[in-house]
Amino acid sequence: MPSSLSDWQRLEAETAQRQTIRGSLTEWANVTLAPAGHAPAAHHLLLMRELESLSHGDTDRLIVLMPPGSAKSTYASVLFPAWWFTQHPRSSIIAASHTADLAEHFGRQVRNLVLEYGPRLGYELVPDKRSAARWQTSRRGVYLAAGIRGPIVGHRADLAIIDDPIKSQAEADNAGFRDHVWSWYRSDLSTRLKPGARVLLIMTRWHEDDLGGRLLAQQRDQWRVLRLPALAEAGDPLGRAPGAPLWPDWESGAELDRKRRSIGERAWSALFQQAPKPLEGGLFKVNRLAFVDAPPASGSGVVVRAWDLAATQASGANDPDWTAGVKLLRDEAGRYTVLHVSRLRGTPRDVEEAIVAAARADGTTVTIGLPEDPGQAGRSQVSYLARALAGYRITASRETGAKLTRAMPVASQIEAGNVALVRAEWTDIFLEELRDFPYGRKDDQVDAMSRAFAMLTELGRPARRLHVPLLAR
Repeated sequence: MPSSLSDWQRLEAETAQRQTIRGSLTEWANVTLAPAGHAPAAHHLLLMRELESLSHGDTDRLIVLMPPGSAKSTYASVLFPAWWFTQHPRSSIIAASHTADLAEHFGRQVRNLVLEYGPRLGYELVPDKRSAARWQTSRRGVYLAAGIRGPIVGHRADLAIIDDPIKSQAEADNAGFRDHVWSWYRSDLSTRLKPGARVLLIMTRWHEDDLGGRLLAQQRDQWRVLRLPALAEAGDPLGRAPGAPLWPDWESGAELDRKRRSIGERAWSALFQQAPKPLEGGLFKVNRLAFVDAPPASGSGVVVRAWDLAATQASGANDPDWTAGVKLLRDEAGRYTVLHVSRLRGTPRDVEEAIVAAARADGTTVTIGLPEDPGQAGRSQVSYLARALAGYRITASRETGAKLTRAMPVASQIEAGNVALVRAEWTDIFLEELRDFPYGRKDDQVDAMSRAFAMLTELGRPARRLHVPLLAR
């Protein structure tokens, strides 16, 4: 009888534990980590609460930003997918990483957990469909692991997990690779999502324009963000005092400080504080730019929009130029603010429509600056655009001197801390071109800003006549 009672008690305890771990990601983590003598730290508990909210549908887009060595992948890419299937048994997961090898490594770990704890989770693996890259559960769940460059066409996802889409600083600093990852996210992964699907991005930041950076710049209102730096800052989500380490039992403040001195401030800020900083450019000291969340109130100064027109059009060119229009304010105190940047590739008709649309949005108080190329063709182009812009104030000028020389006056103002920039979807691309100038592939936005600054300088000299008289409004 005692033996039978003991067996019954063990059965009751096992049944209760199964119900508990199926209802709580934290309890599931406790069970799986206990054999190794591990337990979740404070930041892991917070992470799991966010993951549970994602599973329950309280949010459908979550970005997790933590430093290397914080065990974020253990919880988000290994423990969470196995538990997800207890909540969504007939769903599909696409798990992607910077390489297929890493994605399959995570897939193998999740699969092995299911093999070990299947009865407690309430599902098992289908015997003949259990490879690390793709496996299925007995309740019709599907898990697919793929690299960023790997094909996912033909598969659909209720949950997409992206863990470390960039593997190195070299990749992060490569604009072409960043564009590739962004294109993959928008064209490949996003089109594979089922209605109501959730997306989880887990990463360590490498560059201000990495996948996390672009999502935050262009889709900030769509994402919930959990950012936990290695050393706490003001308003820390965990309630840490500023400067307190994230996981002191794993890595103390002294150890982090030694690592900081070893890797340098740029890598430290990006990898450990999740706040990547731009490299210094050849001319523009972009770290001296101030940022504002909204444009100053109208009427607070003089505003111009200067255009740089593409020399090669989009059709028939391997690397066509951009047409760019920079809207620049000089306030009454003599400070400058870049209010807006318009940038496009297209036909002459597309360019005309964009310039006219920008003029209508800006209003008739904003002077429009156009470049006048040498020769009859340049004069004809300005005349054509002037007719399309009838009713607006226009000035045209012929560029003289080297691009670098023309950019120096506004670069000096930036270095002096006298230029601000509105945070918007165009900001990152604009900053990237400033950093790369004069060695970058394109300089259309720099040229437009240089012209805008020159226009404001001329407008500040009332006794001096502009190169081309302003057209009557």
